[in-house]
Amino acid sequence: MDPPPRRPAAPLLLLLLLLAASSPAARAWKKDEFRNCNQTPFCKRARTRAPHSLDAPLSLAAGSLSVSPDGSISAELSHPSRPRPLVLRLSALPPHALRLQIDEDYSAATPLHRRFHVPDVLLPDLEARTLHLPEPKTAAGVSTVALSSDLDVVVKHDPFELTVRRAGSGDPVFSFNSHGLFDFEPLRESKPEDETWEEHFRSHTDKRPRGPQSITFDVSFYGADFVYGLPEHGSTSLALRPTRGPGVEESEPYRLFNLDVFEYLHESPFGLYGSIPFMIGHGARASSGFFWLNAAEMQIDVLAPGWDGATTLENGRIDTLWMAEAGVIDAFFFVGSEPKDVVKQYVSVTGAPAMPQQFATAYHQCRWNYRDEADVDGVDAGFDEHDIPYDVLWLDIEHTDGKRYFTWDHSAFPNPEEMQRKIANKGRKMVTIVDPHIKRDGSFHLHQEATEKGYYVKDANGNDYDGWCWPGSSSYPDMLNPEIREWWADKFSYESYKGSTPTLYIWNDMNEPSVFNGPEVTMPRDALHYGDVEHRELHNAYGYYFHMATADGLLKRGEGKDRPFVLSRAFFAGTQRYGAVWTGDNSADWDHLKSSIPMVLTLGLTGLPFSGADVGGFFGNPEPDLLVRWYQVGAFYPFFRGHAHHDTKRREPWLFGTAIIREAIHVRYSLLPYFYTLFREASVTGIPVMRPLWLEFPYDKETYNNGEAFMVGSSLLAQGIYEEGQKSVSVYLPGKESWYELRNGSPYKGSVSHKLQVLEDSIPSFQRGGTIVPRKDRFRRSSTQMVNDPYTLVIALNSSNAAEGELYVDDGKSYDYQQGAFIHRRFVFADSKLTSLNIAPDNLGKKKFTSDCVVERIIILGLRSGAKKAIIEPGNLEVEIELGPVSLRSGSSPVAPTIRRPNVRIADDWRIRIA
Repeated sequence: MDPPPRRPAAPLLLLLLLLAASSPAARAWKKDEFRNCNQTPFCKRARTRAPHSLDAPLSLAAGSLSVSPDGSISAELSHPSRPRPLVLRLSALPPHALRLQIDEDYSAATPLHRRFHVPDVLLPDLEARTLHLPEPKTAAGVSTVALSSDLDVVVKHDPFELTVRRAGSGDPVFSFNSHGLFDFEPLRESKPEDETWEEHFRSHTDKRPRGPQSITFDVSFYGADFVYGLPEHGSTSLALRPTRGPGVEESEPYRLFNLDVFEYLHESPFGLYGSIPFMIGHGARASSGFFWLNAAEMQIDVLAPGWDGATTLENGRIDTLWMAEAGVIDAFFFVGSEPKDVVKQYVSVTGAPAMPQQFATAYHQCRWNYRDEADVDGVDAGFDEHDIPYDVLWLDIEHTDGKRYFTWDHSAFPNPEEMQRKIANKGRKMVTIVDPHIKRDGSFHLHQEATEKGYYVKDANGNDYDGWCWPGSSSYPDMLNPEIREWWADKFSYESYKGSTPTLYIWNDMNEPSVFNGPEVTMPRDALHYGDVEHRELHNAYGYYFHMATADGLLKRGEGKDRPFVLSRAFFAGTQRYGAVWTGDNSADWDHLKSSIPMVLTLGLTGLPFSGADVGGFFGNPEPDLLVRWYQVGAFYPFFRGHAHHDTKRREPWLFGTAIIREAIHVRYSLLPYFYTLFREASVTGIPVMRPLWLEFPYDKETYNNGEAFMVGSSLLAQGIYEEGQKSVSVYLPGKESWYELRNGSPYKGSVSHKLQVLEDSIPSFQRGGTIVPRKDRFRRSSTQMVNDPYTLVIALNSSNAAEGELYVDDGKSYDYQQGAFIHRRFVFADSKLTSLNIAPDNLGKKKFTSDCVVERIIILGLRSGAKKAIIEPGNLEVEIELGPVSLRSGSSPVAPTIRRPNVRIADDWRIRIA
């Protein structure tokens, strides 16, 4: 039976909380429910400090640098006012990365508490890859260390300052503490009588038993026109706007603090569901990145020119101020010749993205909630009836028995395994939700076990923390503890999760963690975790550890053979190794559609290529025009899912004009081979699937702050329609080569803005000249049923009548590709010949994968000859070239030279010569 209420009013309070939580109006954005910088003492203190202050304890001095046996360089940072010095460590990673670590020196005495170092985020082989730095050269209070053949690290000793510069020219790339704002508040053993450590916000009190422990420093990016990154916040701007200084109206920093925010603002530096403290600077002269591994709350200012009172402004320098409530400095400076180099280096530290299963890259259908098995059957049949493919049907919290996860409401879902089998018979999958809050019900086996084992997060008094979420009174597993993560992973076995099948995958929501009656709708900062770590120190990583444990659970369930699919709302650096994310509880309005593009692009730049926004908006009822435009954009999101709140009208795709939305979904399914190839690239290099234009055109300044258009891979460009009733749109097409419209192959010049008429049935989308895109144009019920279908290759010629592209294929589900079981082809068109080349390395393993799939059409855009025949080699087989449509949509005209039925196998080497 349920435990007794902890306070007399608990049942009434619980009812009111749950009613409020389920109401969109009640849960909408309320500014006063969340702290701003002035209400956050560490942020307020840091922002009041003037640059170049000589006041203690900012003016730290660095002692002499010494090379350690592991090849790193260390020094002491000290000031007479500090109770203990700081220890600085510098190390290098190939090819152009500097790691800076600063912590308090505990060698003289063992403290009561130590500062928290975030575990299990950096790759385990990082130390083994660390390079040996040479002996520093010191003169006139400055030490210089060669970081690489073309980069130096320069340390000014008093006051301490660090610069990364180019070895030949001496031009700076980064500087740390060049404005003298570095502060590292020391941990203290006891509170002085004249100080108050408690902090208050609304009705909540944070006892802060360990006192202030914040860290502040300034970082400057040189050669940068803009800076990007720091998800997650709503914005229609891709570049991070200045938050302080001349001409800045909004004076809030970018906040990184994982929060459950309903109907978030589309334009705000306020933090949302996830946090990645990674910033990229980019300009025509340089690309660089800065990553601070710290899971405490952060506030980051992007400082406008002149913020420090300087009258002479340095072009191409952007100053930033980084503030964190707790933790240590474990930071990485990445330098690249182009922005892709920076992204690759970040991923080399935090891990490459997981390779998803094929089905996960297709369309997902979700709602809070599909009521019962009959509702599921009806939705599934509706897609078939209206000839709309989909791959995954989702169930939200109402499918459970009273919000007890890993259970089913047996009145609504009496036969869950049979329900899943019926869906699976069409090649489709299902997803159920599993959140971190466990219902405090004495009869619930999961709660019983967690309580007996002591697996819950503790409150400040050492008792199991009791917060309120969807089930009511709830507790939260302490996911920082590896033992508890292992225990959680075991809960996804078929024996533990009754009613689950191999085609059931998982959705982690509310894992910020969300606590309805907590301060700012989250867990109190003075709650305690494994190792006596305060929640304030790891808050932003809680959802990451939960996501990790869930993905490990599906991996164990499949005996290591089945790639997991787990969607998470909360995220942190490293989340890319465990699955997908989405942008949370957005709204059905045009501004949220528009802001979804910079949000998804930013996630990709910071290591999370598998992301998307809820198509149509989670809250509210979209007008048909908005829903259509959202599907047309959403078809290019890496993660493509329609989702809606239970108070909204039903919005399955066929309810809003079947033809246009069906066409948008068909566009995605035709491009699945291209998307899957891009996900392979992302899993190897970290380069995102959906990209800002400047990632492909890094020297074109017109692209630097374009957050309305985007690239999908290096070959496709799309521009959304973000206004109701819009009649025309200006689209900038970068580069010198032509672009070809996806619908009809019409050519457009590059390096030009084109004013285009807005069409109802599509958004402007183009293929770049010089590229080859693989497609599949036969539409089935699901991607699984398309596996054996033939391919179409679309060749878009550049000014040299040449083009290249790739195709990657594996079994779409297992890890056999890691042992060589895949097909990876490069297609090259040059000198009127199309050649298929094998680019798969032959040293990965003994497993093989093959396919009998063939190429049934080759469309050539920009071909100026009147050729009528092509010759397939080997074999000298002659095939016809005739005009055909670029797409197979109804009413398409035959406009492009097309090689029909060459029937060459994708797994083979071959060449096709235009006669």
